[in-house]
This record gives sequence, structure tokens and C-alpha cells, in this order.
Amino acid sequence: MTDSPDDLFTTIDHVGIAVPDLDVAIAFYAQTLGVHSVHEETNTEQGVREAMLAVGDGTTRIQLLAPLTPESTIARFIGRSGPGLQQLAFRVADVEAAAAVLRGRGLRLLYDSPRRGTAGSRVNFVHPKDAGGVLIELVEPAAH
Repeated sequence: MTDSPDDLFTTIDHVGIAVPDLDVAIAFYAQTLGVHSVHEETNTEQGVREAMLAVGDGTTRIQLLAPLTPESTIARFIGRSGPGLQQLAFRVADVEAAAAVLRGRGLRLLYDSPRRGTAGSRVNFVHPKDAGGVLIELVEPAAH
């Protein structure tokens, strides 16, 4: 990976939306918008139950995130901001290399090293205070 802004991200991976009840949100998106869940899992490390919804041909995704506990990051987000847009996730080829480039540009990342994300991906996050108030997620998909 080079330090060129044009090749840091490969695509937008997904948009994350914080919801208080995952089942209710999945039903709303399916019944109202015709967008269906293609993957669901519980990520205890991040304190969420989540679903990935496919839009159009399925390459564009919406991630619904519901808190597992009142202490989880998503529960705190909902308590502070209400349900809604929580993150913008960019796909990267190498999350550690992308994080190093962004750190070199003066941005803070939330983790020293990547953590497990949806479906075995590796993730890290740019601090929202360094990104205009937006939580930016870096997603390196799992090798299949």
C-alpha cells in the first residue's frame, strides 16, 4: 500500500446504523424498503448483535448494530445520540497498512492493532474527533 489518497480505500464497505432492537430493525428494512439480511452474528467482543443487509446486487451493505448490554459502545451511542447513522466503513486491502498511513497523517485510531469484525474481518476505527465527527471504520475482509 502506498501513501496515495487514491488507493487507501478500495470501496465503501458498509454504513453502520445503531438500532435498539435488531429484530424490529431487520423487519422494518425488509417490509418497508425491501432490503434483506444476508448475514447475522453476535460479536461479544464489541458488545453487539448485528446484521448485514444487502442493497441492490448485494455489493453495497447496510450494517444494523444492536447493543448486547447497556454498557456496550452501541448502547452508549444510542443513549447519547439516539438510533441512527453510527459509522462509515471503508474496505481496505490491509488494515494495518491503512492504519499506519492514517496515523502518519496525524489521525488517532481507536485500537493499537486490528480487532475481529463481522464475518471474521479485521477492523480498526479512526477517532471521530479526527474525522469531522464521523466514526470511520477500516475493514479488511476475511480471506475466503
